[in-house]
Amino acid sequence: MGNPKAFLEIHRQEAGYRPIHDRIHDFGEVEQTLNTRERRLQASRCMDCGVPFCHWACPLGNKPPEWNDALYKGDWELAYRLLNATNPFPEFTGRICPALCEKACVLNLIEHEPTTNREDECAITEAAFREGYISVQQPERNGKRVAVIGAGPAGLAAANALNLKGYHVTVFEKNEAAGGLLRYGIPNFKLNKAIIDRRIRLLEEEGIEFRYGEAVDYAAVSQQQAELYDAIIIATGTPTARDLNIPGRDLKGVHLALELLSQQNRVLAGMEFTKDERITAKGKDVLVIGGGDTGSDCIGTAHRQGCKSVTQIEIMPKPVEGPVDPKNPWPNFPRTLKTTSSHEEGCVRRWNINTLEFLGKDGKLTGVKVQEIDWETNPNGGRPLMVEKGEPEIIKAELVLLAMGFLKPEHPQYPENVFVCGDAANGASLVVRAMASGIQTAEKVNKFLM
Repeated sequence: MGNPKAFLEIHRQEAGYRPIHDRIHDFGEVEQTLNTRERRLQASRCMDCGVPFCHWACPLGNKPPEWNDALYKGDWELAYRLLNATNPFPEFTGRICPALCEKACVLNLIEHEPTTNREDECAITEAAFREGYISVQQPERNGKRVAVIGAGPAGLAAANALNLKGYHVTVFEKNEAAGGLLRYGIPNFKLNKAIIDRRIRLLEEEGIEFRYGEAVDYAAVSQQQAELYDAIIIATGTPTARDLNIPGRDLKGVHLALELLSQQNRVLAGMEFTKDERITAKGKDVLVIGGGDTGSDCIGTAHRQGCKSVTQIEIMPKPVEGPVDPKNPWPNFPRTLKTTSSHEEGCVRRWNINTLEFLGKDGKLTGVKVQEIDWETNPNGGRPLMVEKGEPEIIKAELVLLAMGFLKPEHPQYPENVFVCGDAANGASLVVRAMASGIQTAEKVNKFLM
């Protein structure tokens, strides 16, 4: 611990975002960076706690006290080695992770000013790429072959771990490029796709084979297919979004959130769509149904497409404002109100709103009938009861985006050498949890084949 008094003398400083008037006109990353001196000062705030709750809270088991200390002392290469020992892709989590470690930081529990772990790990990794600390590794091959179905964060983490152990790894991806939701679900203004491409090139140089445009039906993995490889890992995520089957669902202008997000990312990658295929918020009143991160991504995308207005509704109550949630105290993750960069760009946010019907004219969406509700305690226990409050109202909208999460997939009985990981196994969750699951599954495969 280089500076034991830093947390007393230095306040938390975030890099912040580009100015709103500037960033809403492009899809460049909105988050800025601190200079080297300020970044090292932020790293110095880590107290190297006797019981590091940050390490406990991180699904990957990252050790922020160790690499923050190296960063503070100016040893960027050591900082990266310590970070990469537990995190295979810190350039991803350094940009999009909700930083469970920071919520568990002692400085957050006491002062509500946790160490800037997420930003620190991003800065460390970018320095490692820039300075050449990251080199191609060529492990000795053991002659065994593993197939990974799905090139999302879980599949990539599993493929990377097994490749470094000497397995011949082939990754099958139904889309035209790797990344899964990193590429097709998260907007470029949060994660520039060049960051993914850089990592994929490195994985290819290290020997992983990627086969794109090959959809493998995980539900039909047979004994014969399983015999082609020593082991198969299914990392296909949660492909089925939760829909809202109410009157008017078939109107033109009602879309699942990923239909918009994935198409916009493909447009930025150079893919072309016809006028009828193109989903755009330009000049439209937009309604986003769902209050999570995917809904927030829709808001930011709508602004950049030139929408007239954006409203976001959520059926659940408004979270607690402030750093502490009395009903969900530490060590649980605080369910407090989250205001993202997209929300800051302009959005009407409403809670306790139930959607009743999509309204339209000549087959096109014109508005949405909604009902304000309350939640009452169920006298029989279990889920609270939804009760109507006031009269239904109509929200004007020419584009509705459904961002209500994803359904956990069901799997048949597989041969013993077939493993399932990530969201495909556990349901929709965080990228960092998917990566951790991929690494854990790789260990299971290794033990099985050994």
